[in-house]
Amino acid sequence: MGSMSRRPVPQPAVDRMVPFAGHAVVVGVVPGQAPLVVRTAASLAGAVGAGRLHAAYADTSRYVVEEHADGTVTHAALDPDAADDAWEAARDALRVQVGAALADEDVAWELSYLAGRPDRALTHLARAVDAAVIVVGTRTPGTGARLRELVDGSVAAHLAHHQHRPVLTVPLAVVDWKELRTPWEG
Repeated sequence: MGSMSRRPVPQPAVDRMVPFAGHAVVVGVVPGQAPLVVRTAASLAGAVGAGRLHAAYADTSRYVVEEHADGTVTHAALDPDAADDAWEAARDALRVQVGAALADEDVAWELSYLAGRPDRALTHLARAVDAAVIVVGTRTPGTGARLRELVDGSVAAHLAHHQHRPVLTVPLAVVDWKELRTPWEG
């Protein structure tokens, strides 16, 4: 068996830190998400004087064809028989959703419609826009969410372990400690 040289994975360090002041904030959004996530990201962006809030959705039913330097991607449907323009309606609905959440906020924002794994897509965008932080929400509670998290893991956990920017996780529901169960207990 041949020896394959592995390139070292860049680790978090003080010299890799992106200062909060004046740098973008990336926020992960999903259809139907509570406005609290976007509002929290906007509040942070305002507090640190971020130039822009970058809302981003990663469509897992699409794959990345090409990544662009500005953080956007060219993407295509995983299913070759699927209507290839259906994503545009989803993008437009997300723009309305984010716009409504930010109606009372004084922050410049834009929406990026990405593809593939959410953690990788958000990391790519954060790198491209030189973001200081990535903001995500927790999953909506329920048996299906618990099962998805058990199988897929959480986006926040993947981000925290696979890139060097801080991750702010906004809780969308809390569970009473007395009712805390493991994911397989349902």
